[in-house]
Formats: sequence, structure tokens, C-alpha cells
Amino acid sequence: MKPLVILGSTGSIGVQTLQVAKEQGIKIKALAAHSNVELLRRQSREFSPERVCVSSEDPDALSEIAALPDCAVVNAVVGFAGLKPTLAAINAGNKVAVANKEALVAGGEIIMSLAKAKGVPIVPIDSEHSAVMQCLAGQDAAAVEKIILTASGGPFRGYTKEKLKKVTREQAMRHPNWNMGAKVTVDSATMMNKGLELIEAVRLFGISEDKVEIAVHPQSVVHSAVEFIDGSVIAQMGVPDMRLPILYALTYPERLPSSVKRLSLIEAGCLTFEGFDGEAFPLPDLARRAVRFGGNAPCILNAANEAVVELFLRDKIKFCEISEIVAETYEKAAKTKTVSLEIIESTQKSIYKKFFD
Repeated sequence: MKPLVILGSTGSIGVQTLQVAKEQGIKIKALAAHSNVELLRRQSREFSPERVCVSSEDPDALSEIAALPDCAVVNAVVGFAGLKPTLAAINAGNKVAVANKEALVAGGEIIMSLAKAKGVPIVPIDSEHSAVMQCLAGQDAAAVEKIILTASGGPFRGYTKEKLKKVTREQAMRHPNWNMGAKVTVDSATMMNKGLELIEAVRLFGISEDKVEIAVHPQSVVHSAVEFIDGSVIAQMGVPDMRLPILYALTYPERLPSSVKRLSLIEAGCLTFEGFDGEAFPLPDLARRAVRFGGNAPCILNAANEAVVELFLRDKIKFCEISEIVAETYEKAAKTKTVSLEIIESTQKSIYKKFFD
């Protein structure tokens, strides 16, 4: 395996990627973090990378190290900031294992088009898309009826729109199954995470949005599934541990032994599935509309969500206001079906300017 460049090495995915790399004996070529300098220093001492950067001091450094020769890039950066490094890695011919869903949402058309032209694999780390990729292995794309993305339902599964008005920031940050960063944890609580993943699935697998279904699965054992035209459904299962999809992304198309806990179906017991309340959690449907429109619409949605979640994490707004403000911002923003890097960057800046001028 080629040595790794890990963008966002001090975040949840970055830390677990280093655990996987250590277990598998994968060399680390470069590490990058936004601001957690102390943890980055400890990681550097342990893994001895050739390059280290703090991206808050030099944003262009992410793209520079993503383009280092003869490596694989793990993009675990949070938010739109991951777009340019992804493009830089592709242009350099480096395989990209991507956990940065926002880049695929905002600029997915550009990323996938460039990756195809360069012959560079884009391998998902998100457990849902890793599951879909595994279910599709060896299958004819024309035989796919639909993709079924599973969702835990987050901490507020079963809450009504009225009940959501009373939830607190602390409650929103307590995910029942996964230990994740602040932004993705909030996205899971609003179910925007599933909306972003719907768009990501459209980009990664070249499928129309009407063929992507969302099913709430509280146990997080079935990570996603694919239904085929003959009626067969293939699902990928495992314990809720992100080291599994990380390992698969790093070693694809091979599989290697790991120390991850094995799934016991007997211990797992009953597995349940249900729909979600689109009135209480409207953002997945808004994401469906955005990807159906195309152009810069997904970028508008993503930028609005990034900005509004930041306001929530700063205690500037209530939880129940997140979806309302995101939807209002999306509806009022100027949309175009034309897409380019310049248009995407301009859209991102204009949305952020509304909130943080």
C-alpha cells in the first residue's frame, strides 16, 4: 500500500485512520490539522511523517500536501475546505479516500468528472457509502433498482416538530451510536447528514436521486443496502466502528484482517427499520430537491447548513431554528444549472457572507 497523506488527522476519522495505519503497518507520509497543534505534535512524534502542516496558518498547504507524489490521500477535513485538496490530489494522480462529504456535495460533479478523466479512484469512507460500494462489487450497474441508505435517527428519533423546540445543545451532541465530530453530530441530529449522504450517493454511484431511499435503522448494524431489479436486496453489516470502512477504503479492492470486534447476529438480536418524519426533519427532502436541480443548488444547501450549524455551536440559535434558516436561505439564494469551480467558490462565499460578514 502507498504511504498515506491524512488531511484532518486530529479529528475523529483522522485519529481512527492512524489507528488502522498502525495496525496494518502503513507508512504515513504527511499529516495536516486545522488547529489542534498539541495532538498533531504527538502524532508526528509517533508516526514520523515527512511533512506536517497546520492548515489554519496556511490554507493552501492542504492542497500542497494532497498533491505529494506517489501516495494515497485520506480527506477527513470538515466542510467546504476539503474541496480544493481533493481536486489537487486527483490532479496529482493520487487515490482519494474521502470522508469529507461536503466537498462531494458542493463540488461533486467537478470531482467525479476530473477523477474519471484522470483515472483516479474515489473511495468513500462514510460507512453508508462504503456499504453501498461493497454491495455493488461485481454487480452490473444497470441491475440496480435502488440504494437504501440507513440512518440511526440520531438522538431525536421519534421527536415531533413541537418537541424539537425544547431540545438543548447538549442533547444534540449526544449521538446514541457513534462518536463523531461536532458538525457531523449536529447534522445527524437534524438528519441533514442523511441529506448530504443522499447527494453523495448520487455523485459517487451515478444514480438518480429518486433511486435513493432513506431508512431509519436505530441499531446501526446494517450500514446500507442495494436492491436489484430482480427483487434481491444485498446489505452490508458490521459493528458500528468506523475503522471498518476506513480499512476497506485504504485496502480496496483487497480485504485484510483487522482487530475490529466481530458482529454477532445472535447478540445483535432484533434489527428494526422505519421511515422518518419529513415534517420534523425536512432537510433530507430539501437535499433531494437540491441534487435534482443540480448546478450550484447542492452547494447553496451545504454552505447554508455549514454556516447555520456554526451559529448553533456558538449558541447563537436554537436547535429547532437550524432547518428553518437553512431552508429559508436555500429558497432565497440565486441558483444556476451551470457548474464550475469558480461558480461553486463564489456561491460558498456569498452564502457565508450573509451570516458572517
